[in-house]
Amino acid sequence: MRICVAGAYGAFGLKHLDALANIDGVEVTSVMGPTKEKIEALAAERGIGHAGTTLEECISRDDVDAVILSTPTQMHADQAVACMEAGKHVLVEIPMADTLEDSIRVVEKQKETGLVAMAGQVRRFNPSHQWIHDKIVAGELKVQQMDVQTYFFRRSNKNAKGEPRSWTDHLLWHHACHTVDLFQYQTGETASEVFGLEGPHHPELGIAMDMTIGMKVPSGALCTLSLSFNNDGPFGTFFRYICDNGTYIARYDDLFDGNENPIDLSGVAVSNNGIELIDREFISAIREGREPNASVAQVLPAMETLDRIERGFK
Repeated sequence: MRICVAGAYGAFGLKHLDALANIDGVEVTSVMGPTKEKIEALAAERGIGHAGTTLEECISRDDVDAVILSTPTQMHADQAVACMEAGKHVLVEIPMADTLEDSIRVVEKQKETGLVAMAGQVRRFNPSHQWIHDKIVAGELKVQQMDVQTYFFRRSNKNAKGEPRSWTDHLLWHHACHTVDLFQYQTGETASEVFGLEGPHHPELGIAMDMTIGMKVPSGALCTLSLSFNNDGPFGTFFRYICDNGTYIARYDDLFDGNENPIDLSGVAVSNNGIELIDREFISAIREGREPNASVAQVLPAMETLDRIERGFK
């Protein structure tokens, strides 16, 4: 399997390069980044044969079977469509788009081409959340409430590496997208009731810096989600699952019970790295000619819910 990683020297592009190095039968044949010197230096460092500054250059190559898009959010939909029009399978980092209309466009192009198109909903793949999901499927757990905090300290426009960012991140379409999709995935239902509240918008970035979201599914399970770019402290997303048979706290790839006792996740998956697991699913789906978990079609209900929340702000 020959892969192009677009946005390769960004924080998540590098995570995908590291993950792909652990997967047998995979070769990164091309990387893309907007700055010629930086992308060529990365290609040389990693022993990758081709480096380009445009996606068009990379997807025109015969030695690229599939593309991982770790590019700015605002580019995702157009680039995902371009990849599929070029005959390339595509994994697009979260979110697959920042509007419902663009999300639908990506899904329709996948249906038209029949290619594998997957969204970077990594929370479905983190071993901590996989453990919960396996228990739910086995009938051992039922979610009664998810309480989630997504906190960062980003009062200036910087990326996950602390470097200046050329585009603006978004609490709703990027960060809330993780939880909205995961809540619906874990309950197996689409939210029947939603609300959202925005705090003040940043005077320069033009985005809400604080946000509260509430969701309820028809069975009665609730999700409360707090998001902030103003939090001066430990950053990341922390999930509390309050279930009928126990309480669990998930922090990325680690899981604890309600009293902070660690839960052994060995044997849940072949890796404890959620990024590697999502890449493995993408590649396996291509090889097996099947729909992947977190296909763009499966993720569309989350985008519809985000759209409902956003319309409630106005």
